[in-house]
Amino acid sequence: MSAEKDVVYGTEDLLMSLCNSVVRVLNVATQSRVNYSGMVQRITKTGLKPDIGCFVMFDGGFTGLVVLNFAADTAMEIYERYMLHMGMPKSELASFYTSDEVSNIMGELMNQIVGDFTGKVRRELQTNITQSQPKMLVLNKQVMLSVDTPLDRPEMRRVTFYTEKNNIFYLELAIDRTEFIKLHDFDSQEVDTDSLMDSEFENKARDAAPAPAPAPADDDNEDLLKSLGM
Repeated sequence: MSAEKDVVYGTEDLLMSLCNSVVRVLNVATQSRVNYSGMVQRITKTGLKPDIGCFVMFDGGFTGLVVLNFAADTAMEIYERYMLHMGMPKSELASFYTSDEVSNIMGELMNQIVGDFTGKVRRELQTNITQSQPKMLVLNKQVMLSVDTPLDRPEMRRVTFYTEKNNIFYLELAIDRTEFIKLHDFDSQEVDTDSLMDSEFENKARDAAPAPAPAPADDDNEDLLKSLGM
């Protein structure tokens, strides 16, 4: 195969795949339209920002960190649309973004997003990455993060997302600079993830039951900040 015919998959391609996972999962979960900017920012640091920040680390074929930062209004819009789609009456929804229920739902959606992304990595790039459990924090100040596995040639990007009500949230990606070069044709075995997620959300709505009371948020946040060296 000549160099001109080699298919190269780099940082921006990984970022676009991740952005598409965000849109795919949130569109199905909330039954509304989420879009992202056509412009991407190069950044030098990743961080959790008010009012709700969530991050997931992944390792394997390549190493990286994904961060989602939500303003309070954005988090509440996504949470409410998700819960209403699950069949919960509006009168039973949490009324403030600091509620544990809101953080739990945002963490669950984050887990779905990165799970969708890792599935595409396996199919399309023929490699495997594993993700950590999403960590969600309610914040009143910015917290800077770094990946615990050193990145030799780090690349960091930020993308702006818009909800149907024009509320904004941000995705940040830190990843080791990497390129995938296609050596030969293969079947990526693309699956209908929209149908799979629809089925999963329907099962959750049907089997919904009161969740056990979580540990106090302040203790969780304090432990997590200690683990980050703060």
